[in-house]
Amino acid sequence: MKITDVRVILTCPGRNYVFVRVETDVPGIYGIGEGTVNGSEPVVAAAIQHFTPLLIGRDPHRIEDIWQLLYRHSYWRGGPIFAAAQAAIDIALWDIKGKVAGLPVYQLLGGKARDYVTCYSHASGRDPIETEDSARALIARGFRVIRCQVGAYGGAGVLGSKPPVSASAPAEQVYEPTPYLVSVPKLFDHIRSALGMDIELFHDVHEQLNPIEAARLARDLEPYRLFFLEDPLMPEHRESWPLVRSASTTPLAIGEIFTSRWDCLPLFQNRWIDFIRIKPLHVGGLTEARKIMILAEPYNVRSAFHGAADIGPSAQAASVALQSVIPNFGVQEWTRFPDAVYDVVSGVCELKDGSIYPNEAPGFGIDIDLEKANAYPYQQAFMPIVRRQDGTMHVY
Repeated sequence: MKITDVRVILTCPGRNYVFVRVETDVPGIYGIGEGTVNGSEPVVAAAIQHFTPLLIGRDPHRIEDIWQLLYRHSYWRGGPIFAAAQAAIDIALWDIKGKVAGLPVYQLLGGKARDYVTCYSHASGRDPIETEDSARALIARGFRVIRCQVGAYGGAGVLGSKPPVSASAPAEQVYEPTPYLVSVPKLFDHIRSALGMDIELFHDVHEQLNPIEAARLARDLEPYRLFFLEDPLMPEHRESWPLVRSASTTPLAIGEIFTSRWDCLPLFQNRWIDFIRIKPLHVGGLTEARKIMILAEPYNVRSAFHGAADIGPSAQAASVALQSVIPNFGVQEWTRFPDAVYDVVSGVCELKDGSIYPNEAPGFGIDIDLEKANAYPYQQAFMPIVRRQDGTMHVY
């Protein structure tokens, strides 16, 4: 079997996604993968096209060899764009292998270690009472792990917004940490009083605090038994994890913008975190994500894979397959895709009673209607900009 072509599918069925279709010389056998990076999709698409001449004529079953080729073919290695482009190919190759074997990918990884993958979703509102109502609605749908926020990221710290500088520029949010730091413990005091201590709750800081502020928040939230505190620091503040860790026994999580094992390993070895929030899409694919979770296991670090709506069905399927088989599973983020995605993509993993199930079809069970995908052209978009009240770019 040989790779004959790599088709890049840049589409926007409600959100922008980058999919690939790796074609082979065996009729009817092709693999679907994904390389979406929110706000940078055309750049990833160009990187995949750059990779394509390296792939033509190669055996798609040689997944590890192709992974190493794509990682090392250039003197310049790593980074989010190349990692996502590499992941798109890697996920597609695992899809091909499963189709040829006639098995879902999770079977190729050793088979299920659990019957389903427990998910969390997001409870939010304009105030703690509305957030409580949102959490109760999720509990009624079967969710047992819930992220709680008031408003957008930054909550009470969001003081407003500035108009974009042009029609194509992103929105600019105005944020200050002090109102946020005061309000979050009040939110969890209300939620725990209303819902009790048994339900698993947590909070996402979204990397908007400096190290001493993050330590203070972890300490203040300790009485509310959080499942974990998500992204209290930016990845650049790696040396400050001991400060946050020593301030509290609140479990800590990070990793949604990590791109390799090298980002993760020091946090594992020093036991600075409890959950790692990578996903195959952004660390080079299923091949690398599996290795990262093997590295995490002896340090008692569990998975909490990132799964926002800007991570599409193909990437989600890879995450669910891996989390179905690893022993150190924690939880999977779940957000429903825009309605149009279900028109373009078939075989999306099933959510039932707050848990998600891998597709039982060979490979990942995902397919894309190319004609329908073309009906949703890419729409230029950027991630939001965060500034302080005086106009300074928020750098924490």
